[in-house]
Amino acid sequence: MSKLKLYWKKYSFFILFAFIILGLFDMRFALAAVICMAGPIIVSLWKGRYWCGNLCPRGSMYDSLISKISRRKKIPGFFKSVYLRIFMLLFILTMFGYGVYKNWGNLYGIGMVFYRIIVITSIVGIVLGMIYSQRTWCSFCPMGTIASFISRKRKSSRLLKVSSSCVSCRLCAKSCPLDLLPYEYKGDLLSHPDCIQCGSCAAACPKKAIGYSAR
Repeated sequence: MSKLKLYWKKYSFFILFAFIILGLFDMRFALAAVICMAGPIIVSLWKGRYWCGNLCPRGSMYDSLISKISRRKKIPGFFKSVYLRIFMLLFILTMFGYGVYKNWGNLYGIGMVFYRIIVITSIVGIVLGMIYSQRTWCSFCPMGTIASFISRKRKSSRLLKVSSSCVSCRLCAKSCPLDLLPYEYKGDLLSHPDCIQCGSCAAACPKKAIGYSAR
């Protein structure tokens, strides 16, 4: 991983903080949130949920900050359920759509819609991240859900790979913030649609059997 990507992944949470602070002075700054709403979907067209694990400022916050105070407990199945994910997707899109419609033509009002959604969901994510895994929110994040669905339909070869040298020690599973089981993909691409390609499994693998160029 290049130094630039590494720094972005580790410190881009400052962008989230700047978003929250600047929004207090001028809600039009909050319109920038459209980037983080569209980004996961666009990137998923060719690289799965890569955005979530490497480019998302909120994801950076979870990994760089919340992970230090997280209990790192297994994510309850309820948070991964299709029912919750669909509910959250429809709920957020409905609230967003209604808010934009109600404030159409008013950039301050539309900015407030973005701001509220980002702040409220961030608070929920922080609380859940402290109680369970730091990435619990990512299990049912609406944008992540859309990216996951696209990943199922558009198979990509630009994913992490688990080489045949994997010894199934399961250390990768213990390090995965979404409770996935990378070792089950031995000799194949880590093609689980919810894999955010954060690289935690690759870093934990004693055999270096996981990576974009694993052999």
